[in-house]
Amino acid sequence: MTIQSAQQHSLLQLKILYDEREAANITDWVMEHITGKKKVARLLDKQQLLPNALITKLDSILQELATHKPIQYVLGEAWFEGMKFYVNRHTLIPRPETEELVNWIWEESKKSKIKNKKLLDIGTGSGCIPIALKKKIPELVVLSIDVSKEALEVAKQNADALQTDIILEHMDFLNEANWDRLPVADIIVSNPPYIKQSEHTHMANNVVDFEPSIALFVPDDDALLFYKKIALFGKSHLVKQGFIFLEINETLGKEVVELYESNGYEVVLKKDLQGKNRMVKVNLKI
Repeated sequence: MTIQSAQQHSLLQLKILYDEREAANITDWVMEHITGKKKVARLLDKQQLLPNALITKLDSILQELATHKPIQYVLGEAWFEGMKFYVNRHTLIPRPETEELVNWIWEESKKSKIKNKKLLDIGTGSGCIPIALKKKIPELVVLSIDVSKEALEVAKQNADALQTDIILEHMDFLNEANWDRLPVADIIVSNPPYIKQSEHTHMANNVVDFEPSIALFVPDDDALLFYKKIALFGKSHLVKQGFIFLEINETLGKEVVELYESNGYEVVLKKDLQGKNRMVKVNLKI
């Protein structure tokens, strides 16, 4: 099997699962992963024969994709802010709106006069948020926590691979008894669970079946669980000039704003590039 025929075979298989554009994008990703060659190089070497071991590997990848398993989990990699992150079933797949959040924090941080800022990242997952921010703002002192030991192992692997100095700690943030172990921070950031359990029936199978439910879902009767806890935590752990940045459920923008305003915060609600209410910036009223 040549590189060209392998590409054609993969595209035909993936068109069964995805629309034509997405199938083409995933095919390119798979072929680059298999061959180690970018698209132009593969075109130049299209008649090159693939070793049997790579053909076997390609077949295995296509079989996994046929189960609707996300390509990021199949290959064990996801791109975020131009960097390749290792991901597995214990971590969410980094998404473009989270890149928007990171860049918003970066822009706001440049306006601040505070130097050597301390950042607390609640629910780090793959570590994509703190690692990207540390790359953009090298003077940041970063502590990232997560309730999942498995997620922290992934975050450590990414921090090491990307040569990023962040502190990782295993902790259940919802247990207020743990808060005394956490420092006062200039920036608090979180992409917490915010999807109601009842919403899972409207979600894509590749998300519900493969991504970690602990990082996705909250009880229907307490959809703002993490936002309430972070609002309370911020009163004792956010410096007066500091900010909290949060991703939110696009359907709960009004509720999140009202929650923080009722707790003595000023709130900016921001839409993502799709026009959805997806993030907030919060600071204590002075």
